Amino acid sequence: MVEWKQEWKKLALLTGAFLICFYLPIGRERFDTAVLEALHLVKWYAQEHVLLCLIPAFFIAGAIAVFVSQASVMKYLGPRTHKLLAYGVASVSGTILAVCSCTVLPLFAGVYRMGAGLGPATAFLYSGPAINVLAIALTARVLGVKLGIARAVGAIVFSVVIGLLMHLIFRKEEAEKAAAQVAMPEAEVTRPLWQNALYFFTMVGILVFANWAKPVQDTGLWHAIYAAKWVVTALFSIALAVILVVWFEMKWWKMLLAALPAGILALLFPQAPMIAFAAGVIGLSTITSTSHDNNGEWFSSAWGFAKQIMPLLLAGVLVAGLLLGSPSSTDGGLIPSRWVARLVGGNSLWANLFASVVGAFMYFATLTEVPILQGLISNGMGRGPALALLLAGPALSLPNMLVIRSVMGTKKTVVFVLLVIIMATISGIVFGWIA
Repeated sequence: MVEWKQEWKKLALLTGAFLICFYLPIGRERFDTAVLEALHLVKWYAQEHVLLCLIPAFFIAGAIAVFVSQASVMKYLGPRTHKLLAYGVASVSGTILAVCSCTVLPLFAGVYRMGAGLGPATAFLYSGPAINVLAIALTARVLGVKLGIARAVGAIVFSVVIGLLMHLIFRKEEAEKAAAQVAMPEAEVTRPLWQNALYFFTMVGILVFANWAKPVQDTGLWHAIYAAKWVVTALFSIALAVILVVWFEMKWWKMLLAALPAGILALLFPQAPMIAFAAGVIGLSTITSTSHDNNGEWFSSAWGFAKQIMPLLLAGVLVAGLLLGSPSSTDGGLIPSRWVARLVGGNSLWANLFASVVGAFMYFATLTEVPILQGLISNGMGRGPALALLLAGPALSLPNMLVIRSVMGTKKTVVFVLLVIIMATISGIVFGWIA
C-alpha cells in the first residue's frame, strides 16, 4: 500500500508537470516579457552581486566559522549575553556592513550556526540590509527628509524589536541554548584579538568599498569615495594578503603567485576592474583550497556556504523577476507594476499591508529601492505605504526567505517574515497619519 501511494505521488507530479508544459502561455506578450525580465534580472544579479557581494561575504562567513570560536560568538551574541550588549553589537554590525538582503545571508548563517542567540542573530539579519547609511541619505535627498528620517528610525527600532520578539516567541529553545552555554569551555586563543579584528576589518573593507554605489550628484564626499573605490579596495586587498602571510602562516610565494595575475590585469585593463577582482578571487581560492591548515578549512567552510546558498538565491531571483520584473523595468513581470501603483494609493490598512508584502517578496539591490519608489510615488503611491515598502523591502526578498528557511527552519522563518510585514504595515499607517 505504501509503495502504491508513492507511485501515485509520482504520477501526480508527472501529470502536473505535463499540464504546465502543455498549457505554457508562450506567445503571449505578458508571459514572454516576464520570462525575458526574469533572465535579465538573473544576469544583472550575477554581474553586479555574485562576484562583488556574495563571494566576499562567503569568505567572511567561512572565516567566522573557522577563526572565531563558538565561545566568543556566544559571549557577545549568545542567549545569556546581556541584552543591551547583544542587540547593540548586532545592530552596529549591520550598520557597518550596509549590505543587501542576500549578501547578509552567509554572515547570518555563520554567526547563527556558531551559537548566536536567535534574537541577536535575527536583529543582525534585519539590520544588515535595512540600516544602510548611504541608502537612508539617498532616501532623504530624493524622497524627502521626513521619509528619510522615518526610514532611519524605523530600521533601527525594527532590528531590536524584531530580535526581542523572536527571542520571546522561541524562548524555550533559547533557554536550552543558554543552558548549553554554561557548560561551554573557554576558547583556546591562537592569536590576539586585535589581529583577528584587523583580519576581518580588511575583508569587510573589501566588501563595502567594492560595492560602493554611485551617488546621485557628481560632487561631495560620497562621490569622492566612489571615484577612489577601486584604489581603496586594492589597498584593503594588499593588507589582507600581508595579514595572511604574517599572521596566518600563508607561504609568501603562494600569495605572490595568487596576487600577480590580479595586479597585471589591473594595469592592463584599468577601465575594467572587475577582471582584476575576479582574478584575485580565483587566486585566493586556489591557494586556500590547496592548503592543509586552517586556511584550507577557511576555504572549505566558505565553499560550504556557497553550495547551500547560491542555488536557492539564483532560483529565488529568477522567480522574483518572473513575477515582478527587474528593477529597471516599468511593467515587465507577470504582475503589472500599474496594478501595484493602484493598490498602494492612500493610507489604508490594505495599501500599507500590500506594500509590505510586495516589498517583502520583491528583490531590491542596495539603493535600487529609491528610484523604484520614486516612480511609484509619482504614480500615486501614498507616503505611508512608501515607508512600509522601505522597511520591508531591503531586509527581505523571496531569495532571502528561501535561504533563511534552510538555516533556521520553516517556523522561525515564517514568524520572522510575518513580524517584518506586520511592523512595516503598522509603521506605514502611523507615518501616513502624521506625515
